[in-house]
Amino acid sequence: MSTILTPTLTAHWDHPTSFSLATYRRNGGYRALPKALAMEPDKVIQTVKESGLRGRGGAGFPTGNKWAFIPQGDGKPHYLVVNADESEPGTCKDMPLMLANPQVLVEGAIIASYAIRANLAFIYVRGEVLHVIRRLHHAVDEAYRAGYLGKNILGSGFDLDIVVHAGAGAYECGEETALLESLEGYRGQPRLKPPFPAIAGLYACPTVVNNVESIASVPFIIGTGAEAFAALGTERSKGFGIFSLTGHVTTPGQYEAPLGTTLRELLDLSGGVRAGHRLKFWTPGGSSTPILTDEHIDLPLDYESTAAAGTMLGTRGLQIFDETTCVVRAALRWTEFYRHESCGKCTPCREGTYWMVQILTELENGQGSDDDLDKLLDISDNIVGRSFCPFGDTAVSPAVSTIKYFRDEYLEHRKHGGCPFDPAASTLFAPEPTR
Repeated sequence: MSTILTPTLTAHWDHPTSFSLATYRRNGGYRALPKALAMEPDKVIQTVKESGLRGRGGAGFPTGNKWAFIPQGDGKPHYLVVNADESEPGTCKDMPLMLANPQVLVEGAIIASYAIRANLAFIYVRGEVLHVIRRLHHAVDEAYRAGYLGKNILGSGFDLDIVVHAGAGAYECGEETALLESLEGYRGQPRLKPPFPAIAGLYACPTVVNNVESIASVPFIIGTGAEAFAALGTERSKGFGIFSLTGHVTTPGQYEAPLGTTLRELLDLSGGVRAGHRLKFWTPGGSSTPILTDEHIDLPLDYESTAAAGTMLGTRGLQIFDETTCVVRAALRWTEFYRHESCGKCTPCREGTYWMVQILTELENGQGSDDDLDKLLDISDNIVGRSFCPFGDTAVSPAVSTIKYFRDEYLEHRKHGGCPFDPAASTLFAPEPTR
């Protein structure tokens, strides 16, 4: 099954100096940049469009189209902002990418900035990952010294500066307008849209906000051609992507494969669910994507197939849970996270997540009533589509999807007067220590 892997971004992660400019160039790095600088900016955008690259941060919006939305000849400065605020529970692809191969992100950012006519780019990275921040600073410094950043890059007449900005650790800042607010020095809360960032983004100027993996894929597309990228994946979900396997799996880690790969194929590569156990449920794209069960093991992991199954591809953060995991406890822990991370700007999300935690806590402890399940769904229905940003819509996913597939398990808690699972049997979601 190893033939399904397409190691491109992850190809040289095992090299001890994979992060250095010398190693990156030795492995073909910075060959796409001069090619891009010899093209017209609009041709670069068209090439990315033809590749079929879609945003790798979860939404899946066509990257080339996002770049094309930037107005030209408007007399305003343009900005590129790389969203490196990876905060989704279960998602861990961008941080190892920046740690092991930051130069591919820098090269991609230069090409993207050239395409949208931006002379200043920002990499907004989660503040807690100090080792990644240091690695990014080192990569940017090396790029400056080599002439890939600064004035008149490679004699092209194009100027670009890149700023590495450390955020303050707010999950909400993964939302693009909240990220821009934070980058400007304000509290990280979402803005009303429209206007969209392409028209009035950072400092009220045209701005493109892209995920780390989206930008890091650009050098491959420019270097090898749009056709090579489009040949991978499915008809509408093209290219390769990094799938993060965590949880009850024999060999967790990052598996780079074409979109459309199934969980069964990834489990075959990773040694399957841990020995002596069976798959119970899993997330296709982090905890904000509705869960799936063992009946979905052959579901193609692309944007269209996951949507048809009632979930989302998201960030491809596959959390694997075996039969020892209490699904009610899992839903509670996830919802506690979303309650804590709600920015508090809008009432449905701020109040709704609070009450969801209260109800889930009672259900986990065998209290409350069976009607509480309907109450949870009613609260969720009053959050979805009524919150200020997509945070609210995704915050209800753990409760709604677990009730959909495991309603009987919720009722068992009521019958047993508490969780029927032995906490010591599971390695995940253990009870909080007594204070």
